[in-house]
Amino acid sequence: MQRSKVAAKLKNERINKITFFYTLRHWKAMMEYHRTKDILHVMRLLWHKRIKNTLQYIQLEEALFQGTVDYICKVAKTEAEICKLVEDGFDHVCDFQGGSVFRKRK
Repeated sequence: MQRSKVAAKLKNERINKITFFYTLRHWKAMMEYHRTKDILHVMRLLWHKRIKNTLQYIQLEEALFQGTVDYICKVAKTEAEICKLVEDGFDHVCDFQGGSVFRKRK
């Protein structure tokens, strides 16, 4: 919803003077891209019509985080554990000492 519509709905013109909406929007988009690495998801989230408008968030995220990625790692030994991890969105990394190692972005 646009700021002017929010101001009209709440009958508060001071909302038009607040820049917090843009700051929050940029922060949310940047963090969502950092979490998912899916530019199309961020584009839909922001309702952008052109991907070029969304590309700025990739540059912001790369400048701030400089390629750091955090993962949750788990080991599964049974077929049921493996199925559960795959259903929860974990990716198989390797097999090690009789177990399968999985990871998922935090």
